[in-house]
Amino acid sequence: MAEETGDLFVGPAQMGFDLGDSVPAPSCEPDRDEVRRELQEVLAEARSAKDQCPWDERTLKYHKVVFPQMANWLPEDERDQLRFEFAQEVERIELLLAA
Repeated sequence: MAEETGDLFVGPAQMGFDLGDSVPAPSCEPDRDEVRRELQEVLAEARSAKDQCPWDERTLKYHKVVFPQMANWLPEDERDQLRFEFAQEVERIELLLAA
């Protein structure tokens, strides 16, 4: 009957009740391979810096915040290694900027 009346009646799923007949929400988890690829690209850019920073100040600050957060999607050992390598590169780049 609810189908015949259109929007006049609210079904259980619309009231917040899940009776097992609803489609599960899509996962919000990102593709780990894509995360890994993006982090490796940022790390490669940082490593390429020889005499100047590869980014402007705002982008450097962005990477310093976002890189460790993105790494959270990876397995613990890989996450920690990438964070360590990135921190080393950031430290090196900051020394370049201070010179």
